[in-house]
Order: sequence, then C-alpha cells, then structure tokens
Amino acid sequence: MAFDHRKYRPGPRIDLPDRRWPDQTITQGPRWASVDLRDGNQALRRPMDVTHKRRLWELLVRIGFKEIEVGFPAASQPDYDFVRLLIESGAIPEDVRVQVLVQAREDLIRRTFQALEGIPRAIVHVYNSTSPVQREWVFGSDRAGVKTIACHGADWVARAALDYPDTDWTFQYSPESFTATELDYAIEVCNAVVDIWQPTPAHRCILNLPATVEVASPNIFADQIEAFGRSIDRREAIILSVHPHNDRGGAVAAGELALLAGAERVEGTLLGNGERTGNLDLVTLAMNLYSQGVDPGLDLSNPEEIIAVVEDCTDIATHPRHPWVGELVYTAFSGSHQDAIGKCLKRQRPDAPWQVAYLPIDPSDIGRDYQAVIQVNSQSGKGGMAFLLEREFGLNLPTWLRRELAPLVQRASEAAGGLIDAQSIRDLFVAEFIRDQHPVALQGLTLRAQGPDQLELRFGTAGGEQRASGTGAGVIEAFSQAWTSAFGRDFAVIDYQEHAIGAGTEAEAAAYVLIEQDGTRHAGAAIDRDSLNAAIRALVSALNRAALAEDERTRTARTSGEGHARSQRQPDQRLAV
Repeated sequence: MAFDHRKYRPGPRIDLPDRRWPDQTITQGPRWASVDLRDGNQALRRPMDVTHKRRLWELLVRIGFKEIEVGFPAASQPDYDFVRLLIESGAIPEDVRVQVLVQAREDLIRRTFQALEGIPRAIVHVYNSTSPVQREWVFGSDRAGVKTIACHGADWVARAALDYPDTDWTFQYSPESFTATELDYAIEVCNAVVDIWQPTPAHRCILNLPATVEVASPNIFADQIEAFGRSIDRREAIILSVHPHNDRGGAVAAGELALLAGAERVEGTLLGNGERTGNLDLVTLAMNLYSQGVDPGLDLSNPEEIIAVVEDCTDIATHPRHPWVGELVYTAFSGSHQDAIGKCLKRQRPDAPWQVAYLPIDPSDIGRDYQAVIQVNSQSGKGGMAFLLEREFGLNLPTWLRRELAPLVQRASEAAGGLIDAQSIRDLFVAEFIRDQHPVALQGLTLRAQGPDQLELRFGTAGGEQRASGTGAGVIEAFSQAWTSAFGRDFAVIDYQEHAIGAGTEAEAAAYVLIEQDGTRHAGAAIDRDSLNAAIRALVSALNRAALAEDERTRTARTSGEGHARSQRQPDQRLAV
C-alpha cells in the first residue's frame, strides 16, 4: 500500500488576524468535567462493571471534580442502572453534578430523564453531528436538516425537564465534530439551540465544542474557540466548554490554548483514556497549570492512587514516561543531569520559589520523594553516584575520590545490565577504598599531644607485628614519620577531608585522604566511631592501595617480559624446523 500524503487535506482554518488569545494568561483553573465513566468507558475492550464504576466515581469525587459524566442511560441498561444506583444510594455529594449524554432523539431523551428522576441537580448533555461529512455521507441531509435535529433535541430536553421541577437542571449541547464543521454553521446551530433554552447569566447553559477528531494543530483550535466566543449570541448566559481528542497528540495543548481563547470548562479523562488515541488528559492539563503557579482546583497530590485506580478500572497500563505522574519522570540517569539536580537541591530553600534544574516541580508535592529522582546506570556519572551515597549513607565523597569510584560503578552497572542501587555503590566504595587490613593492618595507636604530637603505632604485616612512632606538628605529619621509619617509604598528603555521619552519640567519622607516592596518587578512606582512628585508617588504606597497585604493575611487567622472551625465541624454533 502506498504511503501517499496527497490523499489528505489540511484541516479547516479561519481568518482571525486580530486573534487575542496569544497575549492572554491563564490565572485560574477551569471548570473540570470528567467523562471517564462514559466517553472513557465506551473506549475500553471490556467496559467497567458496577464495582469498578463505583470505585472510579469515588476517586473522581475525592480529587474534586464537580461535574462528572456517568453514562448514556438511554442507550445502555448498565449505564441506566448505575445512574439509579448513585441516586438511590445517596452517593452524590451536594456540590457535584452528574452529567448524562443523550442523542437528539425524543424517546432517548424521555428515558434519560426517567433515569435521573429524584436527582437534586444534573446536566443533560444532548448532541448531534454537524460536520459536512456527517451531514452528507452519514445522514444524507443538508444544513437545514441537521439544524432541525439540533433544535428538536433542545426542545425535547426543555419540555422533558418541566416534568421534573424539583431538579436543578443544566442543559448542555455539543455540535459533534465541531472542529470539522464550518464555523459560521456551528454558530448558527448553537444560536438556534440557545434561542430555545433561553439561558440567563444566573442560570447558564453549556455549549461544548468537541474536537471529536483532532484535525488541525492546537492554534487552529484556539482560533475557532475565540471566533466562536466572539460571535455566539447571549455569551454572558453561556458556559463555553471544550472536549479535545488526541488524534494528533495535541489534546492537552489544544485545551490549554482554548482556555486562553475564552473557554471556561474542559472535558476529559484521567490519564487520557478514550477512543482512538484518547481524550484530553485532565491530570496533565491540571499539572501544567499547577507548575505555573495556578491552583487547578483539583487534588492531585496522590498520583499513585490515581494510577492504581485507573489501571484497575480500565486495564490500561500507565506509561513510565507519562507527563507529571509516570514512574520515571522524576528520575535522572544522565550524569550531568544528576550533578545539576544534586547541586540545586542543596541550595533550594523551603521558603523560596522552586528552581531546581531538570525538575519543573518539587516531586514531593505529588507524593514522590527524592529516592526516585536520581538512579544510576551505565549512562550515569559522578554526580548521581555521589548523590545516592550522600542521601542514603551520609557519605560526602571528595571530587577526586568520586572520579576514581565512577568507572567502577559504571562497569558494575554494565555487568548487571541496568540499574545499580545505592547499597551496591557503597559496597564498591568500601571494597575498593577502605583497605586498612592488607598488606598492612592498623592494630593499635596511642597519641600524646603535649607539645608536638607523638604517635605510637602497631601494625600487623605478613612478617608479624611492626611497631613505629613519629612526631610532628599534627597527627598526619607524625603518622608520616612513623610510617617512613617502619617501612622505608615516604609519601606526601595531597588532600585530606573528613566529616561526621549522623549526630549525637551514634555519630561516626568518615575520612578521605589522597596521597602521592613515587609520582602516583592514591585515594583511601575509612569510617570509624573515633575521628582519630578514621584519619589513620584512611592513610593506611591509601598506602595499602599504593602497595597493591605497585605489586600489580610488577606482575604485569614480569608477565609482559616473559611473553616477550618467548616471542624472541620463536623465530629460532621455526628455523630449526
């Protein structure tokens, strides 16, 4: 089959040279309308049963939705029964309006009102398709005929409501396929519906403009919404609503731009479930506003609950990179990202505006902690590794030690084929840099600090115990003198750092030292309840690592020399043959 773009045409555009929406700013959340239980439910391989519908309903109420479309009761007995269940069980809070959908057919409208009998307040949402392809190819009608369907539907709704005077009714009309409908005709049809309902500023109706199929870019949708809002009659008596779908992947952007263009209400679903590529994702749109300092009016502080309930009710997994709430969206694997995040988190003050590199919001706002922010794999660098060691174990490694540890962590991650956890990183650090037992073990020390520091040491070696003593202006200088006198090898201390781990009587000391011996630098470390012991053990670790490195170089040179000698003999053997 040919992949031929010429069979397609651009979506409809409108001429709006004086558009004002690009200069607007969203300063408050819209009216949110969830259609999870209707539009979302009809898109599932296996529609929800009553138990799952009830669970999802309760979640939507907890989050703070005040308008929830629960079904199409005239077309589905399970939907009818669920509406009755909500009413008869008293499950509808006083500030929540149930919304139900119905086609512009008299029999369906009558049954819809029967399903809602006894409800204190409700939204009846009537619709019919208005686009040219629907008018001409589906219904075999023209503009006048389709407008008549809309008017009849509006009239039947208004008349049926009179039979239930104890309910506070809100009427809603959708010109289905609005984005593919000629704008002047969509306005004409909606004006005709509004003329029948006669809404007032005190009791407004809802005009809902669906991108039933997303046929153009979000800016075109914004133009359509702004032009519609300017031209519709009785604008002050109308709640302008939008219902974007995600066929082009732009539903959230379309919804956001529609709010700039004058929309006051947004319909969508949690996490974007819906027909084809889905509905507008209400969580993403609400979090977009939240990240800009706008109160969305919804409580999204527990995304784990939202994900768990939606996945259970829809049997659709949430992508780990789903905006704002995916499992990995606050996780950094890149070394440079990890380093930047770690530095920013140290400087971020609780009372200051949030400005942490690579984290557009504070993950703790939505129940995430920093354990998920930085994870280490083979693509990570020194920053992420150091962040984990400091966060999990209080180890604040100097830069030069991080530089030595990083390739060890990378190799371990590559060998494991993925992530390496903080405990494994600590184990590598301890195994490589705390080397105070072999070939020399520190067995005891005594410090006399009257005048110059006098240090007496006992070392365990392969040849037995070795005693040494030294004097200096400080402990390190005294140790250096003692070591040189005992083993005949001097060294220079390039850097020494220490810090406490924890506080109070349970605190430990961590010491890190970088030495130079025979022109080569070696790092060592130690952790001890006593800071003096930690310092001396760190020095012993660095010197042991220097000795082990020298042994390895000697073995390598010997092996290389033996191989070279064999290769030198080889030509003679060949000649003898």
